[in-house]
Amino acid sequence: MTPILYSFRRCPYAMRARLALAVSGTTTELREIVLRDKAPAFLDASPSGTVPCLVTEGGVIDESLDIMFWALRRRDPEGWLNMSNAGHEWIARADGPFKHALDRTKYATRYPDEDPSAHRDQAAAFLTELDAVIDQWIFDHPTLADFAILPFVRQFAFIDKQWFDAQPWPNLQAWLERFLRSDRFAAIMGKYPRWAEGDAPTFFP
Repeated sequence: MTPILYSFRRCPYAMRARLALAVSGTTTELREIVLRDKAPAFLDASPSGTVPCLVTEGGVIDESLDIMFWALRRRDPEGWLNMSNAGHEWIARADGPFKHALDRTKYATRYPDEDPSAHRDQAAAFLTELDAVIDQWIFDHPTLADFAILPFVRQFAFIDKQWFDAQPWPNLQAWLERFLRSDRFAAIMGKYPRWAEGDAPTFFP
């Protein structure tokens, strides 16, 4: 069967799943979900009710990083998995403390007892460290670490792009800008209509 990918265009988790599926050349049936009105078939497939969710012959993969590994272990033409343990540590920090701080900065009204300025400072401290290691890429070539983290740096940057651009992060800012201007980013950000049961299949990439 062709794997089925339930996705939402602007979700950074779904973005990174699409990045890995695209670079690996894995064709999927793309089903674009509206998060405020989730399709019953999606809720039946996804244990968590969150995107991305990949339905394969072998079962359901419900975590974006697991989808990336699944795709790249099948085919990894650019060597994204060829990175040191430090790459996995960067991803864990981005998915953990950085994403925690990002959410409390971007969605401050959801966390009325939290200080968004303090969380922005925490996120900025992580990005300062990341800026110091980037030289075109986090390592000497593009890896999983870059493309697992970039969608979340993008999300943080556009909370207040003027503030972000004013920070002393030249390497990080250039890294993000190259990504945003790349054909690869454009290819994963195509607009698709909301999927409904009975629709003709849409394939990605």
